[in-house]
Amino acid sequence: MPISKGVAKQVGYKKETTFGVLAGNTSGKLLRRVTANFNLAKETYESAEIRTDRQVADMRHGVRSAEGTLNGELSAASYADFMGSIVGKDFVAVTLGAAAQTTVTAVGTVYTLVRATGSWLTDGLKVGMVIRATGLTTSGDNGKNLLVASLTATNAVVVPLNGSTMTAQGTASSVTITAPGKQTFVPVTGHTDDSYTVEEFYADIAQSEVYTGMKVNSLSVQLPATGLTTIDVGFSGKDLTQTGTTQYFTSPAAQGSTGIFAAVNGVMLVQGAPVALVTSADFAVERATENATVVGSNSVADIFTGRIRVTGNLSVYFQDATFRDYFNAETPVSLVLSVTADSSATANFVAFTLPKVKLGSFTKDDTEQGLTASSSFQALLNDVTTAGLAATTIQIQDSAA
Repeated sequence: MPISKGVAKQVGYKKETTFGVLAGNTSGKLLRRVTANFNLAKETYESAEIRTDRQVADMRHGVRSAEGTLNGELSAASYADFMGSIVGKDFVAVTLGAAAQTTVTAVGTVYTLVRATGSWLTDGLKVGMVIRATGLTTSGDNGKNLLVASLTATNAVVVPLNGSTMTAQGTASSVTITAPGKQTFVPVTGHTDDSYTVEEFYADIAQSEVYTGMKVNSLSVQLPATGLTTIDVGFSGKDLTQTGTTQYFTSPAAQGSTGIFAAVNGVMLVQGAPVALVTSADFAVERATENATVVGSNSVADIFTGRIRVTGNLSVYFQDATFRDYFNAETPVSLVLSVTADSSATANFVAFTLPKVKLGSFTKDDTEQGLTASSSFQALLNDVTTAGLAATTIQIQDSAA
């Protein structure tokens, strides 16, 4: 008898129309993964009967549910569906505008798009958004990925994502700004409540397991100083609904091929300024879930969703008092983490913006050489939007979503 191998396993998924009801078997997608594990779970009940033989005479199975974990190496578009589900909003394209009489000024590696009339804020730009410009007088600066570091009505301070320079330049009569890909964020109202049908198909032993009602309950991203950026996604689900010997999803879309991100490619901003002291960063988005159990059903009737929380950690070289003072004074700061697939001017990217963060700790190590300090943090709903920070806990932009 053959033994199944991971290279022969395919994990497909599709968003459901109705919770717990099989999504149609067409238009599924195959997941990119390092590991993926989806399993049936059951409550068990041990008899408490007191017997003269002093033994347990029975144990029964109870309510059925499903659970899943997915670990991957972060790349554009590959996990966008699950990012949208955890924050409660699908990715959507962002339409920006055109600005007349725009110049570019330079201070070191930070550049400012200065417009004579109109407002970047009114046009829809946000801090942490990656934009591209056309119509600048220096043609080589058109089309580059530019991370918005800070905003006023007439000034958009930007940092090229690939570490290249821009040219201070004179007035362009008309500059068009676009935001590549799509964007999502935790909304104030109208949260989505997505669920998925997920299939694990073991092609080498002809076994299919199809799970329904799979909701995303956690998503975490790890950005090490060296190495690949990784992502972990957790699921709570209704049931193992169907098994068989043929693949449920017919002709699912192939696994993507966008470039995998390394944390060394990209830009990190704290309070609108590029920071090169961070040795590692991670954050987790958790959406509280609770299984609804009812009499007469052997699987969960629903999975209730609650608050969306974002927490994380930073490790920085101990160079000055900046991060210590943020912690000591309980000062809210903005945090932007952006990663790219390569160093080209138009590389695929994902940008995460946490508009309002409070540090929860500041602890230093003691080693022979470079000292680091570690801080935990919690992201909060931002209530000050006048400087172009979104009214949300986390904002995500994916260039290929």
